[in-house]
Amino acid sequence: MQNTFKKLAFIALPLTIAATSVSAASEVNIYSYRQQFLIQPMLEAFTAETGIKANVVFAKKGLIERLEHEGKNSPADLLLTSDISPLYYAVATGLTQAVDSEVLEQNIPEQFRDPKDQWFGLTTRARLIYASKDRVAQGEITSYEELADPKWKGRICTRSGKHSYNLTLIGSMIAQHGEADTEQWLTGLKANLARKPQGNDRAQVKAVKEGVCDLALGNSYYFGKMITNEKQPEQKEWANSVNLVFPNQQDRGTHMSISGAALTKYAPNKENAIKLMEFLSEAQSQAMYAEANFEFPVRPNTKRSALIEQYMGEFKQDSVSLQKVAKLRVDAAKLVDKVGFDN
Repeated sequence: MQNTFKKLAFIALPLTIAATSVSAASEVNIYSYRQQFLIQPMLEAFTAETGIKANVVFAKKGLIERLEHEGKNSPADLLLTSDISPLYYAVATGLTQAVDSEVLEQNIPEQFRDPKDQWFGLTTRARLIYASKDRVAQGEITSYEELADPKWKGRICTRSGKHSYNLTLIGSMIAQHGEADTEQWLTGLKANLARKPQGNDRAQVKAVKEGVCDLALGNSYYFGKMITNEKQPEQKEWANSVNLVFPNQQDRGTHMSISGAALTKYAPNKENAIKLMEFLSEAQSQAMYAEANFEFPVRPNTKRSALIEQYMGEFKQDSVSLQKVAKLRVDAAKLVDKVGFDN
């Protein structure tokens, strides 16, 4: 086996390293934006069940560019991502191929997979409103639309409007309300910010705890990361300072995004890669995958983690196609620039 990969080793390699298209019947090669601790247990279980060795290259960025650079010589069979954006971009740049699988179609709801079977969601997460327990009454805010209400002026924190998590939310607002109304909403939201957009989702919850703001936007799994953080126990205090608001429960439901997978265009181990995708969509893997990062299984009727059940329970999810939302990201980015949401 070429040394581009190492069994279950997660390393970022320079894009200049050469790769060959040599395949082996008993392995599958993965380019992963998902971190080691999230996917290693499932890959070990896959190897134990099938005998197929999983070889992984992990990097925080640059893997799609690497696929482009390698072209037909790429050894990669599967691309794993932590968001819809890189999946959509990989498809748009012709780096993937369709997967014909009844298993994937059965296990993954339609809104969480590409209409042409180019990508598939593996876990989901909700875009929540984190509300101060001390300064925001229960039920005082119930929708994304209300974030633009002048009553919240100087009381909202969020990360960059150009971050993927916010762009997909804005894209979902465009899908629901149209571009003109979304621009008006975004203008109102900007006027209500307590500070310039900055930091990550956890930093917003910290700001709520510290009284910088009363509301914050953040993905659901960050709550789990904070409330269980033994190495940085102050994050438990941040989490305990907020209530979790699942917006729009009375109408369309809460905005959802995904982590996911796509079969690469020139996959040398195509059959094995599809087997792995199917394995990751099955109940056991779904439970393990979601548990590792406090996410929700994409497969319906799959057991969720005890922490998720304790703090989040069941809620209504927006059923809009993520493919539609992803297509609107460019329009969303233009609105962010027009409104000056990062200024």
